[in-house]
Amino acid sequence: MNKPQVIAISGASGCGKTSLIKQLSAEFNCPSLFFDDHVDKDTYPEDMKAWLHRGANVSEIKTPKLTAALELLKVSANSPFIFIEEPFGKQRKVMSTLVDQVILLDIPLEICLARLIKRNIGLSAENSLTLIPNFLIKYEDYFRDIYFEAVQQVSNNCDLIINDINAVDVMSKSIIHWLQSYYLYHPSVTEE
Repeated sequence: MNKPQVIAISGASGCGKTSLIKQLSAEFNCPSLFFDDHVDKDTYPEDMKAWLHRGANVSEIKTPKLTAALELLKVSANSPFIFIEEPFGKQRKVMSTLVDQVILLDIPLEICLARLIKRNIGLSAENSLTLIPNFLIKYEDYFRDIYFEAVQQVSNNCDLIINDINAVDVMSKSIIHWLQSYYLYHPSVTEE
């Protein structure tokens, strides 16, 4: 392969994007980027509930640090793939030309919620007792609808949808097989 292909792993919070990207990056010995590592105070619209009611335009979600890091990796990486955690696939205008393939983890939202709660239980007891109830209030009010809307948007423009609840290694093997098959039958995609 002459240039690395950018593979975005997308889906709602708690669907397993981070764990899967770490596994795939290790399998292919490729670099990876994580959305949350590039978030700052200006990333999200100030009022997410109002943003949802305005139409949930994901291009309003800004990650210039992620974009810059990806652009740099695209020209400097000597690997077949770059795996990126991009919850919104190619739906954000800034990512539409940087991402080559989108894999959507369309896991039931109740499973994602359970994973988010378990993740936050691992925090200090004091923080968990505050964070979890506050998150659940927002989840019931509008977060669930935001996750649902984002997944729906990505599902309209993705290359592979995984909706089975499997262990990371099982999902990884499935994606590895799909990537090998895809690039075997589309070799011109990897040419400059």
